[in-house]
Amino acid sequence: MGKQLSPASREGVGQFPYLRVANVYEDRIDLADVKTMSFTRAERRVYELHPGDILLNEGQENLRMVGRSALYSGPAGSYCFQNTLIRFRPGSHVIPEYAQAVFVRWRLNGVFAGIAEKTSISHLGGNRFGSLLFPWRPLRDQRRIVGVVDAVSEQERAIEASIAKLKAMHSRALDGLLDGLEWDSVLAEASIGAIRNGFSPIESEAWTGVQMLGLGCLTRTGFEPVQLKNAPSSVTAKHPAALCDGDLLMSRANTRELVGLAGVYRDVGVPCIYPDLMMRIRASARCSAEFLDAVLRSTRSRRYVRSMAQGTSESMVKISAKTVRELPVPLPSLEEQARVLATLGDLSRQVDAEGEELAKLRSLKRGLMDGLLNIGGGPALSG
Repeated sequence: MGKQLSPASREGVGQFPYLRVANVYEDRIDLADVKTMSFTRAERRVYELHPGDILLNEGQENLRMVGRSALYSGPAGSYCFQNTLIRFRPGSHVIPEYAQAVFVRWRLNGVFAGIAEKTSISHLGGNRFGSLLFPWRPLRDQRRIVGVVDAVSEQERAIEASIAKLKAMHSRALDGLLDGLEWDSVLAEASIGAIRNGFSPIESEAWTGVQMLGLGCLTRTGFEPVQLKNAPSSVTAKHPAALCDGDLLMSRANTRELVGLAGVYRDVGVPCIYPDLMMRIRASARCSAEFLDAVLRSTRSRRYVRSMAQGTSESMVKISAKTVRELPVPLPSLEEQARVLATLGDLSRQVDAEGEELAKLRSLKRGLMDGLLNIGGGPALSG
């Protein structure tokens, strides 16, 4: 388990790399962006990572992501971890890959979400995590389970690699098509009405008939309704921040890498409002929302947005409505816009088809894990 790390000023202090939530993805630790901070030698001994350690995200805005975990396989003592993570170090009677499979299953099945303390940020909590009953198995059974999961995971990685390749091709094709157009307009000329921030009231625990988008609904690939919250009863379907199908949304605050993500809102089946950390852009008759969405996701636009974002912390920078209004865009005829989108459509459909195959495989994997692991409990994790 972890605790708050405080910069030290005692003898033996030195800068040392540490891992944080941003480094931990499901089944993968990203070492491309590692920060350093001050540790004493004693603190390093407490917080250093060893091969076989598992790191879990302790706190997340998105409740479904609480407990996202990955197995550390780097050299012993090369990295420490921050208090926003929980470290699980398996004993000699537990195979690390087996424990990781258990944690993935728990996250997918809502076990972590069920014990998380839900505030503006949902927290797993070391004590609550440690009280969970671990499904212990003999080592031979653990190895068998790991072997089955690994076989499916290998197929999963192959499809993921294919999707990544198709997305890279899509990005290159998009940039090539847009580079051939005149970028002599600004976004204000392609939109109608004011570009406004949304509204972020306190979430309701009860269903009220109106929902709110979370910032996580804007992804690198567009709008995905993966983070919906209940709006309070005071918010109705006629609220000024209520969305219409086809509205273009753009994040106005996030990390420098993610600020300015865009996506076309699609009806989620109930009235929905967008949060203060997003801006709504309504396309004019001269432009389609889908074309503007493609422009905003191009390399050229992403670079512009990142260069204009301001803030004292790289973990949260912002762009203003003025910056968005003045963002350079191409504004060709509607026929040319349709041609660009049609050219990109084949690649998009291939990505979607591969994504459906991946979803089927993950559903199969989840069913296998449920069958292999759902055989009763064992001792608590902290026991």
